[in-house]
Amino acid sequence: MVGVLVNVLAILIGGSIGLIFKKGLNDKILKLILQGIGLSVIIIGISGAIMSENLLLLVISLVLGGIIGGILKIEHNLDKLGSSIEKKFSKDSEGGFAEGFVMASLVYCVGAMAIVGSLEAGVSGNNETLYIKAILDGITAIVFTATLGYGVLFSGISVLLYQGSIVLLGVQLESILTDEMINEVSAVGGVLIMGIGITMLEIKKIHVGDLLPAILIPVIWFLLLSII
Repeated sequence: MVGVLVNVLAILIGGSIGLIFKKGLNDKILKLILQGIGLSVIIIGISGAIMSENLLLLVISLVLGGIIGGILKIEHNLDKLGSSIEKKFSKDSEGGFAEGFVMASLVYCVGAMAIVGSLEAGVSGNNETLYIKAILDGITAIVFTATLGYGVLFSGISVLLYQGSIVLLGVQLESILTDEMINEVSAVGGVLIMGIGITMLEIKKIHVGDLLPAILIPVIWFLLLSII
């Protein structure tokens, strides 16, 4: 869990620095920075998505994940959580808190490094990938907080719960995890990352939160194959 804690700390430090920079940047510059991040996020997503060696499984995962997420209203509940945190911690409500919280949480949680790094930490105790991710997240947290507000800081809670759960899951599933399974899970995460980038560029609102269950479908698929 050390790697996960370091990751959370990096987000908090980066986010705090971002709040300082936010005061010295005008809206036009902030928008340009956010667009740059959006383009970068799409490229990162594409690089992860093309790792898939089973496109049919990728499509099925996204379809089933969307159905499950839509029924559970995951993104709606994430927005509600962001709004409730804002009301609890802010007397002067800052618009966009929930947007920053949800957007940063998704970016930090659905990428390949979050999944693979947490599994490595759980299976072998190797935190190297999570340390690298912590550095990257800390840097992006500076920009995210400067553009989206202090809601980004609270995304550290999401990272702690999400990556921490995967670490514990990795400990339990060590004997059945395969490179092929991890590869397909990462590919699905890459597609979701692309969706985040498209949303950030305001091309189209992609409900990435509702698609999150798609990440679990490859795991279930390979577990079923191992039983049959």
